[in-house]
Amino acid sequence: MPDRPPLAPMLPPADGLDDSAWLDVIQKMDEVYSQLVADEVALEEKNAQLEQSQQFIFSLLSAMSDVLVACDAGGRIEETNRALAELTGRDEAALRGSGIAALMADEASRVRIRHVLGTPALQRGGTVLEVELLDGAGQPVPVDFNCTPRLDAAGRRVGLVFVGRPMGELKRAYHQLREAHEALKRTQQQLLHSEKMASLGRLVAGVAHELNNPISFVLGNVHALTRYTERLRQYLGEIHDGRPVAELAPMRRRLRIDHLLADLPSLMEGTLEGAQRTADIVQGLKRFSAADRDERGPVRLNEVVEQAIHWVRKGTAPDFVVHWQPGPDSVVEGAPGPLLQVMLNLIQNAWDAASGAGAKPPTLWITGHLEAGLARLVFRDNGSGIAPEHLGRLFDPFFTTKPVGKGTGLGLSISYGIVEQHGGRLLAGNYTDGGAEFVVELPARG
Repeated sequence: MPDRPPLAPMLPPADGLDDSAWLDVIQKMDEVYSQLVADEVALEEKNAQLEQSQQFIFSLLSAMSDVLVACDAGGRIEETNRALAELTGRDEAALRGSGIAALMADEASRVRIRHVLGTPALQRGGTVLEVELLDGAGQPVPVDFNCTPRLDAAGRRVGLVFVGRPMGELKRAYHQLREAHEALKRTQQQLLHSEKMASLGRLVAGVAHELNNPISFVLGNVHALTRYTERLRQYLGEIHDGRPVAELAPMRRRLRIDHLLADLPSLMEGTLEGAQRTADIVQGLKRFSAADRDERGPVRLNEVVEQAIHWVRKGTAPDFVVHWQPGPDSVVEGAPGPLLQVMLNLIQNAWDAASGAGAKPPTLWITGHLEAGLARLVFRDNGSGIAPEHLGRLFDPFFTTKPVGKGTGLGLSISYGIVEQHGGRLLAGNYTDGGAEFVVELPARG
């Protein structure tokens, strides 16, 4: 507070004024001066607060990564920020007073800006405007503006506020993310197919044995048919040469033509049956090994389990004891190839676990259930079970407890994904009496 000036010396009383009156005047002057000093202090405090507020607003505008444009009702820029100045390559002072439409890179953007400026009933919550600004290098930059009205104390619209973010970097990042996602999808499909091929490779021995029986049967029948053909050729040649009937009878008995003719239907039937059996085996392998085309339809779950048991036992695990207790006939909506792969993986893993633990004999119990629209399959082996530290990582890609060269670490991970894609769940744990237990749950068709 400034020093108080000294009081004027007592003047001689004027006509009609005594000393008390002069004292009252001096006291009033002193009160007025004190009030002036207090008002000055308050004004200085308010100025300091105003400067702080201005500095705060300025720091906010400078720190904004989004561009800001505040314009009047006619579209002339009244305030902006550093982000817009850096984007357009123009000074903030040069931007103030210019028209916002002049910042646009094309006529379509200018039309959109003019439309918003000419819309008096612009919603209070704002509207989104997609435009292209002209950057400092003269290149168009896509910007998504959020446009809101600016009102005065009386509630009248006096201008607009545009806040937007340049979308160029974001769109490039989105494009890169989409490409990475597509690459990941392709890699997942390749891994899925690789795991199919690995499973298929483990079944080659069983397939060879399975194909050997019908093919051997067909070959035997073909050899018999070849001999029969030669006899018929000889007999028909004699007939065509005009040999008398009396001389043909001994030849007919010697070539056993009557037996041959009686045996031909069964030979042909057996050959066709063996060929069809071979075709069925090849078709089954083709369905399993082909890339998944998402061809879905009704699948009988019990048949898939039985087929998987057959392949594993004929292939890598001929000594595997499997107790299969099917539940009610369960039909699920899905792709038979991927579902067969899940069952193959679970049965093969059970064999690996039980045989690796030295179980005598390696055994698997499979039970089927159907309740409340849910088909449930439980796989329990007599192996050593799952270590507690491995339970949380069991379905992670490339995680395996098998020796090097014995597993890819993808079987359970891919099986988990296949079951999940079919709207179900794959659960894992340890059975109370020992051994691992896996549960497949799939929604059953009504």
